[in-house]
Amino acid sequence: MLRFERQAYQNGAAVIAGVDEAGRGPLAGPVVAAAVILPRAYHHATLTDSKQLTARQRETIYAELTGHPDVVWATGIIGVDIIDRDNILQATGQAMLAALRALSSQPDRILVDGRPVRTLPYPQTAIVGGDGLSFSIAAASVIAKVTRDRLMLELHAQFPHYHFAQHKGYGTADHLAALRQFGASPHHRRSFAPVRHVLELAQTQVATSHREN
Repeated sequence: MLRFERQAYQNGAAVIAGVDEAGRGPLAGPVVAAAVILPRAYHHATLTDSKQLTARQRETIYAELTGHPDVVWATGIIGVDIIDRDNILQATGQAMLAALRALSSQPDRILVDGRPVRTLPYPQTAIVGGDGLSFSIAAASVIAKVTRDRLMLELHAQFPHYHFAQHKGYGTADHLAALRQFGASPHHRRSFAPVRHVLELAQTQVATSHREN
């Protein structure tokens, strides 16, 4: 879990940040990115890809990371208005850039989960499956995931009929049923096909009703 960090240090990097996101796929809510700089000797017995951890484990590791005096971290949050305007890929890059710029120490090498993010003006190493191969990326994945989940719990309190607390905005059968029943909230991504389909269907039904009347 430190192999890529060691390689970067050996190649001359002095400050390395792991970067990851949460929320590319959901139909509602923001996309959240995190950037994390770990101490060189950092080790954790259970830290790995946030998707492989339980919610309780993520909360525990989040508290450990954010409470560690030598861990530098920041998040970037991009809302649905930007996601719908620029598309989710661009919005994810913007969230990552915001997180990196918010760090109190700027990295000279970043480790990114997945494919290279061309819009990030930092030397980078892209690692497919990196959140399970690098402590730095895994730490970012946990912080991004916990941050976003907490935001979705806040949205659930405002819009309980969508059940955001359960599915966190992902396109579950329960969520799609709520969309059909209640329409889209201000926090739904109208550019995403399932949401767009519900809105188009509602418009068609209204138009049909007007013609019949």
